Amino acid sequence: MIVILKENPNQKQLNNLKNWLVSQGITIHESQGVNQLILGLVGDTTGIDIDLIKALDIVEDVKRIQDPYKNVNRKFHPLDTVVDINGLKIGGGHFQIIAGPCSIESEEQIVEVAMAVKKGGATLLRGGAFKPRTSPYAFQGLRQDGIKLLLEAKKITGLPVVTEIMDISQLDLFADVDVIQVGARNMQNFELLKKLGTTNKPILLKRGLANTIQELLMSAEYIMAGGNPNIILCERGIRTFETATRNTLDISAIPVIKGMSHLPIVIDPSHATGIAKLVPTMSLAATAAGADGLIIEVHNDPEHALCDGPQSLLPETFAELVKKIEKVRAAIA
Repeated sequence: MIVILKENPNQKQLNNLKNWLVSQGITIHESQGVNQLILGLVGDTTGIDIDLIKALDIVEDVKRIQDPYKNVNRKFHPLDTVVDINGLKIGGGHFQIIAGPCSIESEEQIVEVAMAVKKGGATLLRGGAFKPRTSPYAFQGLRQDGIKLLLEAKKITGLPVVTEIMDISQLDLFADVDVIQVGARNMQNFELLKKLGTTNKPILLKRGLANTIQELLMSAEYIMAGGNPNIILCERGIRTFETATRNTLDISAIPVIKGMSHLPIVIDPSHATGIAKLVPTMSLAATAAGADGLIIEVHNDPEHALCDGPQSLLPETFAELVKKIEKVRAAIA
């Protein structure tokens, strides 16, 4: 349920209303719109008399929301959420490009790529330390040593870093990581999501490869319900019957999610297609469709990469792509 208040409501009446709602076991989330304050009521509102609240002088309207996700719902929060990452903003018209290798392989490799993507126009550095792989025999990442190398690259370049967490037990290792990524395979790891909800770090939440948009929003709801509003959604392609690409990039998810939720959404064209030559086209399409950012894999030697080399761009190709992305953003502004 949401309660839309009139402009400049009487503060005493507002406090009385909020105290009464809390006494009924309701949690209140306030959202300041352009001209109005909105109270989002979370909890069992079946016993709340809508007409009683509507009759109050300070109330403009009251609406029940049937959607199972409340906190991430745009009806609760009409304005776009802007997530702040060490001064970098994403969402609400702020656009960021995250780039780097799929996997951290060595100090030389991550530092070289970090410097190259910064020069090419990236604003955040990605790099996998813990790598979920389909095969137990594939390279699983350098783990905690990988995080140390990623943070070293951060010191050298100044780029905030993004890396994926696999398990609750690893959380302490992410103390100096700027954005914690939840991968597609962990999108419905609810215990992990609840724990991340108790932190205040930005969370990059990837859509599962066989999950609906509503299921993605419900996973984000787990994090927000824990008290962490700093969530960035990520569309990274879904599994369909098509085999020409690794996954099918759901570009339509951008406008659909923006209509349903206030959270920013970025696109991962690298994992979506699995083919480097398709990444630039899909990046431009996502930008034109209104994405709040991109996460692109870049490697200095894709042919010898230990993970996902075929989908990784060379640094010079990435730099050329960033220039085109800037032109698209200028055209749709």
